[in-house]
Amino acid sequence: MTRLTLAEARKLAVAGQLLDGPQPHSILGVVEWLGSLQMDPTSAVARSERLVLWSRLGNYDLAELERLRWETRDLVDYWAHIVPACDYAIHRATMRRYPRGAYARSNYIHEWLAANAGFRRYVLRELRRRGPLRSRDLEDRADLPWKTGGWNDGKSLGIMLETLWDGGKIGIARRDGNERLWDVAERVFPTDQPRLAAGEIASALLDKQLRSLGVAQPKELGRAFDGWVPGRERALNALIRERRFVPVRIDGLIGDWLAHADLLERGAGEPRSTLLSPFDKLVYYRDRTEQLFGFRFRLEIYVPKAKREYGYFVLPFLHGHELVGRIDPLFDRKTRVLTINAVHWEPGAPEDARPALKNAVGELAEWLGAADVAYATPT
Repeated sequence: MTRLTLAEARKLAVAGQLLDGPQPHSILGVVEWLGSLQMDPTSAVARSERLVLWSRLGNYDLAELERLRWETRDLVDYWAHIVPACDYAIHRATMRRYPRGAYARSNYIHEWLAANAGFRRYVLRELRRRGPLRSRDLEDRADLPWKTGGWNDGKSLGIMLETLWDGGKIGIARRDGNERLWDVAERVFPTDQPRLAAGEIASALLDKQLRSLGVAQPKELGRAFDGWVPGRERALNALIRERRFVPVRIDGLIGDWLAHADLLERGAGEPRSTLLSPFDKLVYYRDRTEQLFGFRFRLEIYVPKAKREYGYFVLPFLHGHELVGRIDPLFDRKTRVLTINAVHWEPGAPEDARPALKNAVGELAEWLGAADVAYATPT
């Protein structure tokens, strides 16, 4: 059993997320390493998937991200994430399981699709013949309207498109603003990729997840978009036997942890300072973030304004290998002013974190195209 100090574990976590130096230079390389970028349309500063890339790449060109998605198709959209096309074999297994995966309404979805077999054939036929198409280019021909008691009751066309997407029958060919244009899978996904056996898929997913996390507890590994990947336990044990996953104990933390052998061998990179999206994987798993970094972080977007502790779209601040503070920013695209409504420091934040934060805010403003930065309160 390898022992790590808490500081060493933090360095592994930061390195796994490509947040130390030297900075990566390729959008594709970052997404392939991380495995996915979660999409979120909240744009108080910028969309989350774009911010995640900025935290790692710095001042990159958004046009290159769009080129990789819609022209070369090295990146594809699936399950509200941007994923690398080279991982299609992993996600195809999720598609094939749909809707029998971990869905609250899997039985209803299955029955609804069976009742609307003709509607399903119509959508696929029209997309194959005329695609890419917007949803408004298609008719709602549901024999059994969608009805689960939710906000989307009766929106059967939208539900049909989503279910066909989840099942890998269609995909997003491109986007026009927030509007999606749909097409059949073979014109969107690399469907000619060889299929992998279940054990190979589990092993590949686990390896990618631990490598990007750096260090993690076993319970954090092996979840695909639709739930636990089949063969998880066997693949996990094999990776440990092969010493690709190294069991570790972290000083001051309870439980067993795993570290990725590649990162242990490589060691930590140069410390950097940057701001993080509230959906960034370094802080996404809240309990893990609190355990490893002593940093309590909660999303307050849906909290009433009067009850927010830190702000609406709060960006944590990573300084070296420590989470030392957070800011509450807002970017006004009309005036091109980036306003920092508040800066909150963690107890014991070092003095050199303050100029580092101002530099990080300045770099963010430059990437956003802001004409000015305004601090509502002293830093």
